[in-house]
Amino acid sequence: MSDIIQLLPDSVANQIAAGEVIQRPASVVKELVENAIDAGATQIKVLIKDAGRTAIQVIDNGKGMSESDARLAFERHATSKIREAGDLFALNTMGFRGEALASIAAIAQVELRTREAGADIGTRIETAASRIEKQEPVACDQGANFLIKNLFYNVPARRKFLKSNTTELRHILTEFQRIALAQPQVALSLYHNDQPLMNLATGNHRQRIAGILGRQVNQQLVPVNTEATVLHIHGFIGTPQGARKTAGDQYFFVNNRYMRHPYLHKAVMEAYANLIGSDQYPAYFLYFDVDPGDIDVNIHPTKTEIKFEDEKLVWKVLNAAVRESLGKHNIVPSIDFDTDNQLQIPVARGGDEIKTPQVHFNPDYNPFNTGSSYQRKDPLPRDWDQLYSGFESGDEAFPADEGPREPETIVLPSRGNAAPRQQELHPQQEDRPVQDAAFFQLKNKYILTPVKSGLMVIDQRRAHERILYERFMARVQSRRSTTQQVLFTQTLSFGAEDAALVRDLQEELSAFGFDLVEEASGQFCLRGIPAEMEKTDHTQLIEELLQAYKTGEKNATEHLREGLAGIMARKARMSSGERLTPEAMTLLVGQLFQCSMPGFSPRGKTVFFIIDNEEFEKRFGN
Repeated sequence: MSDIIQLLPDSVANQIAAGEVIQRPASVVKELVENAIDAGATQIKVLIKDAGRTAIQVIDNGKGMSESDARLAFERHATSKIREAGDLFALNTMGFRGEALASIAAIAQVELRTREAGADIGTRIETAASRIEKQEPVACDQGANFLIKNLFYNVPARRKFLKSNTTELRHILTEFQRIALAQPQVALSLYHNDQPLMNLATGNHRQRIAGILGRQVNQQLVPVNTEATVLHIHGFIGTPQGARKTAGDQYFFVNNRYMRHPYLHKAVMEAYANLIGSDQYPAYFLYFDVDPGDIDVNIHPTKTEIKFEDEKLVWKVLNAAVRESLGKHNIVPSIDFDTDNQLQIPVARGGDEIKTPQVHFNPDYNPFNTGSSYQRKDPLPRDWDQLYSGFESGDEAFPADEGPREPETIVLPSRGNAAPRQQELHPQQEDRPVQDAAFFQLKNKYILTPVKSGLMVIDQRRAHERILYERFMARVQSRRSTTQQVLFTQTLSFGAEDAALVRDLQEELSAFGFDLVEEASGQFCLRGIPAEMEKTDHTQLIEELLQAYKTGEKNATEHLREGLAGIMARKARMSSGERLTPEAMTLLVGQLFQCSMPGFSPRGKTVFFIIDNEEFEKRFGN
């Protein structure tokens, strides 16, 4: 039997490593920027073409590399960060595995220009698919200049699974923001297709947070600073008033390295208990200074997961630190014992007569005595039994001042020769509200109306949502959206990531009736809204729209519009517990059964059901 085990070529091994380390263009940006920070750079410039598909360029002013180091840097497991296994437990740098450049060179064309401090001339190296194609001296600035072209050009299966440019750019912005928030002492700039997205000067953590998320965030930051034996926690948390219904501004950093940690996230959320709703998320930017020997960062190739030696202790310290900051800055409601308006408690003095409290009542009170001074102001009428007259014949009695009302009628339009549909989507003619049907509202939530087969129960909010959804879709498809100009324009501020997404959605938002104009970088002026949205919180609506497209991929224009219409219909529908007049119920039900799919809301939830006559017969034992 011949031998079947063999060593993989370096190029294949590098491509396998690239599958773990380089998942998308954002991974390249992360690894190169982190290497630049480790090289002592104080200025880093990132230039992106076509969301990283065509080119990614990272320029820094760090220490640079010599000719031999520049060539060796592309070899697998080549690193300047560690010398022995024990160094893994004393890491103070961002990168250390020695796989980043080798992995990038395995799946892209790479050009490096670098010059170390004090050298008169630098080095230029070109690689493709892990092969060094050219190396020559070159005149260049101190530091390193990496140009990554045609990412995944030799791995078409990986390139095919890249998402849209909007999505890939959003991932790049996310990685860039994480690094920028952890390194405020480094000036960072980001350009996409020659357009500036971020230009961050050096400063402190608070200035960097405001520079990324907008100056309006600065007013909502509460400082945190707690020193414990195991770690030092500092940074900022958001006020409860600034909590949002969408996640996104929650950051943990350990020794200036971004970290995801759901367990510690719960510690922060528990500290906000009873201050915010269960569906809200406070912003936080928390920095942990920990002894490197007490953590393990070498548990995931991307180094975003960190294991603490004693996670329960860290949880307790973090929870206490957040609670302390909320209390110090008067965020948590408390009883003030120093005010003048206190409850006055009399003090007993010697010799004072203490009287037993007395309860005064009239022992002769008789509620049935009409001459009593305690007589009801609104006595029951003597002919109270007449209130129930008419029920024997099934007619409902009405107050005398209103008089009997005629049953509300609804005239449903004919659908012509439309093809029959399934009953669960379109009730048959005998299961629709009949002519001269009356509509009754139950608990200000459901509409009840008789049909020939039984009793129909309609969820009024879901019905309204379905009506608005189809109305929005019809207007967009016919390009007849109505914009209502607002009396006072509103300025909406977004971070770089959200601003990029708003620009991509701007055309679709305009199709629905939003008049949104960018006046400055990240500053959008809302001048008009769709006609049905005047009672809606527009800022919250747009935030929900952005969150929906952060968490999902909407490439097709039709899917994009359906998603927007669904969110807008949900925000513009009637409020919970709204009382409807008979005329409003008649109109609502009539409009519902003009919809193409009246049986389900845009999110697929049941709008109505029918309790058939047989069920009533069973209930009454007939």
